[in-house]
Amino acid sequence: MRLFVALRPPAAIRDSLLDAMDGVLAARWQDDAQLHCTLRFLGDVDRPQAEDVAAALAALYAPAPCVRLHSVGQFAHKGRTDTLWAGLAPTAALHHLARKVEQACTRAGLAPERRAYLPHVTLARLPRSAGAAPEIDAWLARHAALASDAFVLPHLILYQSHLGHGGALYEPVMRWPLAPPAEPPQVLPVRSETSGDP
Repeated sequence: MRLFVALRPPAAIRDSLLDAMDGVLAARWQDDAQLHCTLRFLGDVDRPQAEDVAAALAALYAPAPCVRLHSVGQFAHKGRTDTLWAGLAPTAALHHLARKVEQACTRAGLAPERRAYLPHVTLARLPRSAGAAPEIDAWLARHAALASDAFVLPHLILYQSHLGHGGALYEPVMRWPLAPPAEPPQVLPVRSETSGDP
């Protein structure tokens, strides 16, 4: 089972993200069902360990993070852009939840995640043939001011990823409500990254 833990933006926010998906011919844009903010990628796990992870996540208590969309970016591998994304302005509540999820996963026997957490929603994957297309830079410039009002991410979701020729299909396996938000978002400094989640 190829699993990950994520948060799902509300419909109005997903609509605004879908509106930003244009102008890069080589891009494989995500559809509405694929839009999420990953908290922890688990990878391929067997059923007993998946059940341990689910039990640890079910016991997790944290307030639902209140966040905002904040600009766009790219992940690159060996100098080649392979992902376009929309950022979430990092907040204390979101990072607190990410730490709680990480602790739950390590208690369930998964190896610790070594990469810094960069909250984002993947918008497109780009094939190797895309190279350094000028339209990628144009897209980044055009959507650099992407922003939104604050919104709440009220559920923690365990997804299973099914890989196919047309891209990945994400199936919600379990969903847990988070506690009501404790306070308005307190935005943290934004970090820059060049490589993203699998």
